[in-house]
Amino acid sequence: EDNGWDKEPSIRMLVRHVDRYVERQEQEWPLARTLWTRSYLDAGSSRLTSEPSRAESQARFDGLDGKASFSTAPFEQETEVTGPVAATLYVSTTAKDADLFLTVRAYDTAGKEHLIVAASEFNAPLAQGWLRASHRKLDPVQSKPWQPVLVHDELQYLEPGEIYELQVEIWPMSFVFPKGWRLVLTVGSSDFQHDLPGPWPEIYGKPLRGSSVLLHDHPEDRTPERFGGEITIHTGGAHPSFLLLPVVPAKP
Repeated sequence: EDNGWDKEPSIRMLVRHVDRYVERQEQEWPLARTLWTRSYLDAGSSRLTSEPSRAESQARFDGLDGKASFSTAPFEQETEVTGPVAATLYVSTTAKDADLFLTVRAYDTAGKEHLIVAASEFNAPLAQGWLRASHRKLDPVQSKPWQPVLVHDELQYLEPGEIYELQVEIWPMSFVFPKGWRLVLTVGSSDFQHDLPGPWPEIYGKPLRGSSVLLHDHPEDRTPERFGGEITIHTGGAHPSFLLLPVVPAKP
């Protein structure tokens, strides 16, 4: 129909701010003007830094229910992060496999986490990503730096103590961090849960704690025999683990 639809932009999106959405028109995805920015994990300081540390350090946590968090410095100016997110992590474990849960979070100037309304969750983090280490095999043709693609055609179990480079896809996000706010990456071995007091709303009898009902809690799938070791995230030196962020400058 000659209704003008063919003249519409390729993308019409809503950019999330703390208290509102701003509609914007774009022509491609990811956005061509994206500044792909590496934020390096530093386990020694629990920070995300613009340059990798020369010194190696490690963050360790339980393979079934543990986590470690890494924070940027407060943003010096309003900063938009819009697009696909990915992480490169150097990981070892004392078990034969590891489940990794990556969560991108926002904290205000008072240190309070800012949660958002998601499709099926009233109090969600900005973005989440998951990887079962035995499924780490990549498709070298389809994979992009900002979106690793897994082939899932074989299980590659881990040798205890050996360090592996893992590429983790994190779902796309859009959020404008106000000046003074911080971005935090949490790497854990179980589903994200917020710290809000209950009682919490429920779906299908499951309380909504930040990950809706998209949970990884089947006892036969995550057995202590397979996953119950200690996970180590290696950072700095020869193991520069990093988070790849799509920082978007303002339109000229």
